[in-house]
Amino acid sequence: MIKKESRNSMRISRHKRIRRTMMGNSAIPRLCVYRSNKEIYAQIIDDETRTTLVSASSLEKNLKIENGSNVEAAKIVGKAIAEKAKAAKITKVVFDRGGYLYHGRVKALADAARENGLEF
Repeated sequence: MIKKESRNSMRISRHKRIRRTMMGNSAIPRLCVYRSNKEIYAQIIDDETRTTLVSASSLEKNLKIENGSNVEAAKIVGKAIAEKAKAAKITKVVFDRGGYLYHGRVKALADAARENGLEF
């Protein structure tokens, strides 16, 4: 019988493969995206010091998102992460899609972050 690997385990292996070469530092941190079935999360990470500099998610009350699992929520989170990054004086980042396809919610978050001032 053929055993098929789960989508999430394949995503994790893709993410590990990407992370071998991708590294964020204090000059250019890493914008990491995590997408669950119900919510979407983004954080800007400095890998040298292993600290999260800025984070945003669809769970935040001040963003007033009703459904966190759609493209509109991803756009709002992308805008929020870009504004928080500006406040923290971060302009350039490396985009880490987390092993997900650059499509749908991940693409919407990235485009919204670019439109609001982040460069990657």
